Amino acid sequence: MTTLQGYLIVSALLFAVGLAGALTRRNVILVLVGIELMLNSANLNFIAFWRYGEHPELLTGVMFVIFSISIAAAEAAVGLALIIAVYRHYKTTNLDQMDSLKG
Repeated sequence: MTTLQGYLIVSALLFAVGLAGALTRRNVILVLVGIELMLNSANLNFIAFWRYGEHPELLTGVMFVIFSISIAAAEAAVGLALIIAVYRHYKTTNLDQMDSLKG
């Protein structure tokens, strides 16, 4: 097994854990954590393919990761703001109890 394959296996496991966490959890905050894990596994893929690609001297993989991290930070900020707004209305973070979008 090459080192690239090791990185890809770790990334796939990290993505699987994030997907399982996002699909099975009923708490909104834990779903958001699962989504963040999936984004981090994509970042690991970007770095692995950049490092073991044809031209590692070009910083294309690093630029993708920096862009992805900035999107993840914005997503976390907007997600937490939405969670706080929904919590103020429903008084819960349980997804099963949030069944209506009507106020």
